[in-house]
Amino acid sequence: MRLIADDSPGMRLDMYLAQQLPELSRARIQALIKEGAITADGKSAKPKTPVERGMVIEVNIPEPAPAEAQPQDIPLSVLYEDADVIVIDKESGMVVHPAAGNPDGTLVNAVLHHCAGALSGIGGVERPGIVHRLDKDTSGCIVVAKNDAAHLSLTAQFAARDTSKIYLTVVQGCPKERSGTIFTNIGRHPVNRLKMAVVNPGSGKPAITDWQLLRYDAATDSSLVLCTLHTGRTHQIRVHMLHLGHPLIGDPIYAHPQKQKAKPGRLMLHAWRLAFNHPADGRRIAIQSPIPPEYTPWLINCELPAWEDPGRAQNAKKT
Repeated sequence: MRLIADDSPGMRLDMYLAQQLPELSRARIQALIKEGAITADGKSAKPKTPVERGMVIEVNIPEPAPAEAQPQDIPLSVLYEDADVIVIDKESGMVVHPAAGNPDGTLVNAVLHHCAGALSGIGGVERPGIVHRLDKDTSGCIVVAKNDAAHLSLTAQFAARDTSKIYLTVVQGCPKERSGTIFTNIGRHPVNRLKMAVVNPGSGKPAITDWQLLRYDAATDSSLVLCTLHTGRTHQIRVHMLHLGHPLIGDPIYAHPQKQKAKPGRLMLHAWRLAFNHPADGRRIAIQSPIPPEYTPWLINCELPAWEDPGRAQNAKKT
């Protein structure tokens, strides 16, 4: 769109365009100017650039990004799949669903392609099929619902704590005890809104994590720890292990990776085991993700525990 200024000389460019283009807000115009989508006499401009008579103003409004997540042919590691659900072994570094700063290239985009668009619509157009989430830098098991009935069933199971979620992590230092349970409330950090934190009772939400020390590596002053989640709060394991005095290795938010002796090059948090009741027939589905190679130094001479799935035992009692 081309405009030739013939009045309002000396007016700020953003104010002038807000008058000429009432369908655009002044904030939107300012953003377009900063993006270089609006020029004055063929040159980049600023919102406060004064308008001169005869000035040629070019306005290039980009096509709106599609609100609906689009299928993309991105490789996936599928651990389990049937007509109702699909369990993915998510790579560290992959975002789960589109959001600000990550419009595509996400797990949702990949699963939409893999399933030819057949996913539950309950999560909305940006989060189809998404029942629970993993942080971008966390790897491992994540289940996605292929239809609304499966989505409702899985959501109810996560809310009722009928699922089993077991993680492997590597933390800085060595816990004094061999195992324990952390039961606190977790809420938004009072100062840094990008963080979560242990907060006073009466605020935040209850969070429960069982943990077990598997192996301490003296060379890197770090420990392999098994964590079982009984709730699913944002950054729960990261916040709870920090609260215990042992931040996760490679955690750029709650630790200082450059100061840690162990440098695996990633956040050491892996959703290792996941179990849930199948939405269609109730049978217990138990999935285990391969342990990433970055964990190898901590697995030497380490005997991993057998999987005791509480949900599976409960189902056995019912039958």
